[in-house]
Amino acid sequence: MQDKPVIVFISTVYPSQHSLLCSHLRANGLADSWFMTMPGHVKLHGPQCDHLLEFQPDGAISGPQSYYYSSKVERSARIGRGLLKALQAFEKRQGRRVDLVVAHSLWGAPNWLYDEIDAAIISYIEFPSFLAHGWDPAFPPDPSQRQADRNMEMLHFHQALRSDLSIVPSAYARSLFPPVLQERIAVQFEGFDIRPQPLKTGTGLPEDPRFTIGFSARDLSTAKGFETFLRLVDRMVEQGDGAQTRFVAIGDAAPNVSYGYEKQWLERRYPGQDLNLRDHFLRLYPRAQVVEFPGRLPYAEFSRLLASVDLFLYPLRHGVANWGLMEILARGGCVLGSNWGFVPELVQHDINGMLLPDHDQAWLDAIRALRADPGRRARYAEAAIRTGQRFHISQVAPRYMDLFRLAMARRRCTAPARLALS
Repeated sequence: MQDKPVIVFISTVYPSQHSLLCSHLRANGLADSWFMTMPGHVKLHGPQCDHLLEFQPDGAISGPQSYYYSSKVERSARIGRGLLKALQAFEKRQGRRVDLVVAHSLWGAPNWLYDEIDAAIISYIEFPSFLAHGWDPAFPPDPSQRQADRNMEMLHFHQALRSDLSIVPSAYARSLFPPVLQERIAVQFEGFDIRPQPLKTGTGLPEDPRFTIGFSARDLSTAKGFETFLRLVDRMVEQGDGAQTRFVAIGDAAPNVSYGYEKQWLERRYPGQDLNLRDHFLRLYPRAQVVEFPGRLPYAEFSRLLASVDLFLYPLRHGVANWGLMEILARGGCVLGSNWGFVPELVQHDINGMLLPDHDQAWLDAIRALRADPGRRARYAEAAIRTGQRFHISQVAPRYMDLFRLAMARRRCTAPARLALS
């Protein structure tokens, strides 16, 4: 192996968790890094990125597979077969072996690479299964969905067992795996390049004198605590706290959410009405109609809107790590967060935010206390920016390289001898 390892990151999604890391390693001479993804992404992003490689799955990976209950296994096989061919072709073109493959466990499934390539293999696994991750019991999965989830769990347990190393984004995520597998799993949250932004001023938005309370998530789902946010708003308005307060919920209100089963429940509860979760909850909490819903925004507009918020509520229900929380902290947002799940790994109570129990009155009391204490909000904001700096890509990349070297060392110690490339 040369001093500068050849590392190939893999995902059908681009940009994705490790695309910034891949570019950073390459630009700073730490690795000969490449990102392998779908042909459409290469065509779209290739003119701005000189290190994209394409692979073609062995058949369609979107839409139904041949058997519902094993759809994730079948999709992973189609991805894996395409990856193997593309990696072998890349090695032949380069005239040297790939030293390390870093694959997304579902969108770059490495299951068919074991014993077929010489490279060390790292699997990035967000969480083992939805059973382990959790869902809102008010919107449960069907028996068929629970059974199909076993295949996702099987794929992830196999990858944790066979990969030279697996990486998860939080200690909480690692705790969801069986103890026998946890020693093969490292914890490392992604790296970011988020710039702090002055609150209220300099956002390019019309100034609003009202105290602004915000919620932000990719989709407005129960997993992220969207219902809790609306319920708290409803109670605040009822108790007279809404007159001089602006409420904003940033995120996609589409019924099909990433980490739950709300869509099917909505279809059954409101047949033919095309209601989303926001509409349903506003029927339950009508005083929350005061909330503004800007929807899913272009990134620059999203950044400006975040900077206009005085206090963020992050009442997470289920999750193992979220970019959304780091987007808030790194900009100097003041956060009230759940005292469970992964949130305590990023938010330190009374240092860069507050951690609260699952009790509405505790949240209402904290909101009122912080609203009346701009000095404490400023202290939390300054500490939040320092948290973001700890996860800047320049700080995180060396930690990743340590993990990558560990995986490559393990591979050298355990791999059988193989023929040299012709």
